[in-house]
Formats: sequence, C-alpha cells, structure tokens
Amino acid sequence: MTRETSETVEAALARTGSPVHLLRDLQSRATTFPVQPEFTNWRSEQHAWATTCALLDQSHHMTDLFISGPDAERLLSDLAVNSFTGFGVGKAKQFIAVSPEGLLIGDAILFHLEEDLYDLVGHPFVLDWVQFHLERGGYDATTRRDDNSAVRTSGPPALYRYELQGPTALAVVEAASGAPVPEVKFFGTTQLTIDGHRVTALRHGMAGQPGFELFGPWPDGEAVLAALLRAGEAHGLVRAGAKAYSTSNLESGWVPAPFPAIFSDHPLMAEYRAWLPAAKLGSLGGSFSSDDVAAYSLDPFEVGYGRSVKLDHDFIGREALERRAASTTRTKVTLVWDDGDVADAIGSLFRPGPGAKHVELPKARYATHHVDAVLRDGAPVGLSLDCGYLANERAFVSLAVVDAEHAEPGTRVEVLWGESPNSTKPQVEPHEQRTVRATVAPVPFVQFARESYRSR
Repeated sequence: MTRETSETVEAALARTGSPVHLLRDLQSRATTFPVQPEFTNWRSEQHAWATTCALLDQSHHMTDLFISGPDAERLLSDLAVNSFTGFGVGKAKQFIAVSPEGLLIGDAILFHLEEDLYDLVGHPFVLDWVQFHLERGGYDATTRRDDNSAVRTSGPPALYRYELQGPTALAVVEAASGAPVPEVKFFGTTQLTIDGHRVTALRHGMAGQPGFELFGPWPDGEAVLAALLRAGEAHGLVRAGAKAYSTSNLESGWVPAPFPAIFSDHPLMAEYRAWLPAAKLGSLGGSFSSDDVAAYSLDPFEVGYGRSVKLDHDFIGREALERRAASTTRTKVTLVWDDGDVADAIGSLFRPGPGAKHVELPKARYATHHVDAVLRDGAPVGLSLDCGYLANERAFVSLAVVDAEHAEPGTRVEVLWGESPNSTKPQVEPHEQRTVRATVAPVPFVQFARESYRSR
C-alpha cells in the first residue's frame, strides 16, 4: 500500500501539521452512489416521489456493520445519545454518536434484527467509531462488516435494499405482496412475502412522502425487484437513479455528512486517530475557512437531533451535551438561493473566466464535507452544509445552521460560493468566489414550499 492508504490519521496530521489543510486538499471526491445515475432523467425521477412512486436502489452505497453478542446493546448504548429503552426486535432508529466534547461523530440507521443482533447501516464514519470501541476491548460482542460496493473487494452485498417513496408506495407494496401491509409504526419493521421470498419492510419516509425500505438476502434481490416493477406498472412507479436520490435529503432536511469531530486534543480522540486509516477521511470543501478545526463541527441540537438526545444512560459525550443543551445558539434551516444569482453563476461558464465555481446539478456538493459561509450584511451568521436543485419546487436550496436570531423564515442572508484560495482537490477548477443571496425557510422545506413558497 502507498503511504496515503496505509498511514493513520494521526500520522497524516503529524506530516501535514493541520487537519484543515489536510482535508481541504485531500484528493478524494464527494460521495457518489455506485448505482446508475439516471433511469429516465433526474427531474422526472424527483417528480415521481412527489406524485406517484419512486424506487431507489440502496443496495450499493451504504455500509452494514452487523453487531452480535451479549454485549452488543451495551456497546451501542455506551456510544449513542439515543435511549435503548423499549428498543426491541423489529424496531429501527437513527443512531447518533458524539465526541467527548458533545460534537457529532456521525449518524446511521440501527436495526434490531434479532435478540443480540443489530445492523448499523450508513456512512462509514460512525460505523468505524463503533468498530474502534469494540476492538479496544471490554465487550462480549463480534462484528461482521459489509462495505459498500465502491470499496468492497469482492462479491455482491450481503443484503439488497429497495426504497419506495411517494403517494402510491403503499399500493405498490401491497400489489407486490398480494396482501395488505400490516399496521406498523414509523421506523418499525414487518415481514412480507414477495414472489415467494421473505422480505423485511421498514416503514419510514423521505422527501416528505410515505415510504418503505425493503431488504433481504442478496440472492433474492433480483426476483423481488422484478416483482416490484411489475406491481408498479399500474401505480406510476419510476426507478430513480443516483442523481435524483442524492437530493432527497434536501427536501426532508437530513444533513448527510456532517464534519466528524475527531480532531480534538482529548486522549480518546488521539487514540482513535492512531487507529483510523487516513484513507477513511473525506475531503473538506466550501467557502467557510477557519484554522480552528472545531469551527467546522456541529452538535446534535443545531442539526435538529435534540429530541433523540436522552440522558437516561451514560454515554461518551453526555456531560458535554448536558451543557450544550442550554447553550446551543444555532438552528437548522433551509436556504432558498436567489434564482438570478444561481443563474448568473452558471452563466459565467459562457463568459471569459475564471468564473464562478461550477454549479453541478442536481447536487452541487463537491467535497465529502461541504461547508459554505453564511453571511448577513457581510458578517458570519452560520454554515451552509449541503446544496442542490429541487425540480418539484423549481428551487436551488441548501441545508444550513444559522444563529437563532437570523432563523426566522423570510430572513435574507448571503451564501459565499466557491473557495479562496482554490484548493488542490481535483474537482476544483480555477474560479472566483461569488456571493449568492438567499432566503431562510423552514426544515423540512417541502410542506412550506407547497403551501407558501410557490404562492410567492
């Protein structure tokens, strides 16, 4: 292996001297989903989850960490802000982990599959954190990891996962299974039979629409998919590719890759960095610039996870979160970028350059962790985190955290777009920074947009 793939994060920091400089020039690209980009076109595919039903293949872009053994729940509870009271077999939850300072390490979806068997599904950041603590010792538990298809060294995934979203999702699932779907609460699971195969169905919703996540053993996936496509013909089912799927979080308000708070001087974090391969790091991009790496980190309260924080158990970061609960000053919002300013940035492609940083559609994020500066009258008031275009609302938006006094819907702010100086990431071309006007809107954006934004 090369130095870049074999060295640890701690070694990389010793070599570069600054976590910000290391990540800003990191050569890794923004997260992409290793599935077909479009089946029709991303505009129509976005439209499907608002009007009929979209089918999204989640089999390849997420990592599974299966955790089993008598101490599996204790391990997870020691690391999660969430309570495990009443978290029985057949339930799922958003698993949220923080640093000793109470700042986000990351989040993922946790399934309680069987007694003493869990599946933690999502971005590798938080899965690595769990794996590290298990390997430190003290837990009677084991793990089996199934990396996503972009990095898996051989073979197919362990499980297929198909997400169905939209007004006709229930009708499609019932037509495919040939029976009514049992009543199940949000983030609960039930068992179905589709084309003779046992299928686990998670009840949830993204992009403001009802939906299901269906999963089971990989060998069954092709037959289950074919049955869903047949059933969906009468209900407007549209397969959605990676481009459309990557924008669904902008409607629902989920921040997909918050900057992981692993760079503090706390001894535990130094030990973690000495364990974590530097190749696991993601790149940092955007206009926000600070030599203080902590300035890029977020706490659970400012990204809307406050209701998941339960102080009924001991966990890493609990004392810090108790303090932050009373002191957090920022809140999550949607920013609706000014149409003319976005169009002008895109139009700079056709004028002598360098122009604005290229605005990719539908998702404009160009680093793993995208952090743009949000300004009001030239003064910093927050961070813009993830941005893209929503065809259903005909709006370019971003998710952001802003100071509470500037979070009222209708407040006018500015987003600084582009880097200065330009980093050496391969996806960053020579460009000039642009100020884009934006209007604060609620999270999630969809209901507000359909009731208020369009009418204006």
